[in-house]
Amino acid sequence: MPKVPFWAQIVAGLVLGVLLGWLARSQDISWLKETLGQVGDIFVQLLKLAVAPLVFFAILVSITNLRKVNNAARLAAQTLIWFMITSLIAVAIGLTIGLLTNPGEGTGLTPKDGELPKREGTWIDFLTGIIPTDVITPFTELNVLQIVFMAAVAGIAALKLGDRAKPILSLSESVLELLQKALWWVIRLAPIGTVGLIGFAIADYGWELIGKYATFTADVYIGCALVLFGVYPLLLATVAKVNPIQFFKGAWPAIQLAFVSRSSVGTMPVTQKVTERLGVPKEYASFAVPFGATTKMDGCAAIYPALAAIFIAQIFDVQLGIQDYLLIVFVSVVGSAATAGLTGATVMLTLTLSTLGLPLEGVGLLLAIDPILDMMRTATNVAGQSLVPVIVSAREKILNLDAYNSASSSPIEEFDAVEAEQKVAVPVTA
Repeated sequence: MPKVPFWAQIVAGLVLGVLLGWLARSQDISWLKETLGQVGDIFVQLLKLAVAPLVFFAILVSITNLRKVNNAARLAAQTLIWFMITSLIAVAIGLTIGLLTNPGEGTGLTPKDGELPKREGTWIDFLTGIIPTDVITPFTELNVLQIVFMAAVAGIAALKLGDRAKPILSLSESVLELLQKALWWVIRLAPIGTVGLIGFAIADYGWELIGKYATFTADVYIGCALVLFGVYPLLLATVAKVNPIQFFKGAWPAIQLAFVSRSSVGTMPVTQKVTERLGVPKEYASFAVPFGATTKMDGCAAIYPALAAIFIAQIFDVQLGIQDYLLIVFVSVVGSAATAGLTGATVMLTLTLSTLGLPLEGVGLLLAIDPILDMMRTATNVAGQSLVPVIVSAREKILNLDAYNSASSSPIEEFDAVEAEQKVAVPVTA
């Protein structure tokens, strides 16, 4: 029997999820709704199960891999700068769309419809929360920012130890490969997870809810689409001087998985593979992609909080001034690490609202619609996490143009075969 391409499985999952969700809601079939919810929750839980160790070992190994690359400090600095540049562009687009469309007007929503979020983000928590009180709690409570901090310290310490750290590095690389292989099996379940996640969203909220948030939902999708299909291709063509279409061909498997899974960290193994397939040296990609999966969030940390702040301000009848918009830009560019690559962007949104002095109850207005928004946000995040390494590699003359120009959108199951065929030396000198 012919294999069904992975993208076709995802589309089939989307369609089946919508149909089952509509059936569960229209016919009031409670057991079907509960089943869809459980299927989606199990898929997300499997992704989260691998997040803590995956982030730790990915960051640790990625930092130590930089020792194999000439001008490592320059590459790291360029990566961070381009993360900030693209975030700045994304938040500017989000603010512009919000000011033009007034997404909070005519919704029928009132402040009474909001509720305080379970998780909040403040600058004090952000700054003091980076350093853990012990080495166990960050893993049990899934505090990604603290895990990144410990991994970075361990990676830098390993670099300083030199040859004496080789046994630890070999073990870390083996554990990372093991985790990525296990996560690969979870990723293969994405079509089933899609049925549950989409189906439950439709069964629980229905199309009526989307109607209330029509302008806001459209704004988020349009903003992300402008960044994804407008800004990114423009940067590729003008800064990297490469064919943008080739980028989307190569990166498409990661983008489509991000749309379904709503997790940058969960998608990270695929993102790294497609980035390497686009000609980025493996030693550099293994640093830039894990770093981006925890800090590079154009959708969740730039476009979305900008639009959400305007939306909530209009619901609560709060007038925002130029200084407020500048604060939104600052939070989006500097505080995006608070989002930390997990599904949802609640922490980043509460960080933005608390900085502006807006009521945190406004977060409750957006929780219901969040899963639908998060799909497009995460797809934009992951595309950006692959884009920046391509731009930096092209600017530093280490991009393998032959690999980039021959990249294809082959399905996920073909990655291992493609990787075996493309074992060619990639220059890593500037």
